[in-house]
Amino acid sequence: MRRPIRVCSVMGLVRPGRRTVEGMGSWVPRDETESAAGWRLWLALSTRVWPDGEWDGTPASAVARLQEVVRACNAIRSACPADAPVSRLVDSVVFVVSLPLELWRDDREPVDADRAALLHGDLAGVVEHAAGVRAVLASGGGWAELESR
Repeated sequence: MRRPIRVCSVMGLVRPGRRTVEGMGSWVPRDETESAAGWRLWLALSTRVWPDGEWDGTPASAVARLQEVVRACNAIRSACPADAPVSRLVDSVVFVVSLPLELWRDDREPVDADRAALLHGDLAGVVEHAAGVRAVLASGGGWAELESR
């Protein structure tokens, strides 16, 4: 049996109980292109990461939505200049999402209690990191009031 790793403990990017991303501080868009990229990333991270009622009980199904986040990040990255500060946020999301995605995407065996706890921890790490990135984006992009809703 594969032993999943914990995204947050490996990454260490999000401080528990805080909505800031270490090493990234704040973000302020330099222009309209970067503002639009930040907004698109914020929206991509607003999608539901947790499995819904149609979940078939397998890890592969549980992490399927993470692939959508990676696709959105790739599209955002390709639309931004390489030196755009928002690119660091995009890269952090891709890295954090890729860990559970790579680990679980081919696992089509229904989870037992132990594996469910590990899968939950991995998804919780993604959710926690996404919340931190969303907070940074909302603060710098001027839409912080949306984040509080």
